[in-house]
Amino acid sequence: MDKLMAFLGQVIGELGATVNAGLIVAGDRLGLYRAMAGAGPMSSGDLAEKTGTAERYVREWLNAQAAGGYVTYDPSTQRYELPAEQAMALADENSPAFVCGAFELAMATIKAEPHIEESFRSGAGFGWHQHDLGVSTGCERFFRPGYNANLVSTWIPALDGIEEKLRVGARIADIGCGLGASSRLMAEAYPRSKVTGFDYHKESIALARKKARDAGLSNRLQFDVASASSFPGSGYDLIAVFDSLHDMGDPVGVAKHIKQALAADGTWLIVEPLAGDTVEQNLNPVGRAYYAFSTFLCVPNSLSQEVGLALGAQAGEKKIRDVVTAAGFTRFRRINETPFNVVYEVRP
Repeated sequence: MDKLMAFLGQVIGELGATVNAGLIVAGDRLGLYRAMAGAGPMSSGDLAEKTGTAERYVREWLNAQAAGGYVTYDPSTQRYELPAEQAMALADENSPAFVCGAFELAMATIKAEPHIEESFRSGAGFGWHQHDLGVSTGCERFFRPGYNANLVSTWIPALDGIEEKLRVGARIADIGCGLGASSRLMAEAYPRSKVTGFDYHKESIALARKKARDAGLSNRLQFDVASASSFPGSGYDLIAVFDSLHDMGDPVGVAKHIKQALAADGTWLIVEPLAGDTVEQNLNPVGRAYYAFSTFLCVPNSLSQEVGLALGAQAGEKKIRDVVTAAGFTRFRRINETPFNVVYEVRP
């Protein structure tokens, strides 16, 4: 009975967290967190006035946030405050700790539940392009903070001899680029290099092109619709695959195509979700989140394509190494990791 009650307590916490995901997305879109950041204690009326929202809804939202520890509440003044630490995670889109994109991704992902439920019965795949567009936009906002914090400052410098090539002027291909956050970062950091992002999802490419234009990068950054196994061009100095190799139906075929497209002394940068090689190594909060997303997104997408290897988001280093070596690459090394990602360098 004690174990049952403890489990039910856990379930109640998760029920509140599940519904709060929608409140986080609403708070992000309505600007509630941004309005509270650095503003000190404020009443529900203050926040409603500041954001042009209805006080009664704002009051209930604030109470939910206070019950979850997202904001603090002072009963003596009936005022709420967003602590600086929470503001970094909830109100600053450029912060490496920003999390609202993850909840945008989660909410959009769950919309496909009836389709994924049917896939459980049939074994059929469900492609990335079949999901709500919020999966694509939320995915970019989820991964972009980590890329902002690490790609140019840490990951690329860790690659053997690549950073100098990029500074002088090199050709870069970003495969499975999505909305192009990683592509834009490289184009901004290395203005003498030419970056091309490829993705099979035409809606993502359209958004990526707009973001490139808005950033004034169109002269050295372009985006094209193409699959990872047939993207055009050769002689690339750097080919990057960010958080998408495990999603692909035929990652070995993709790896073979990348090997052909690289220059003789080119480098393949692989960024994957952090994972151990065994299930038990991934039985932790990060592994739980990735296994859940993988059930809805990664495995179904791979199964919707030819071969359907379905590595899953928690594939681990050994399976990634096996893909690389099966394609004929001879050098593979782990060069970095973060709480959410692991980074590999691959050479012919």
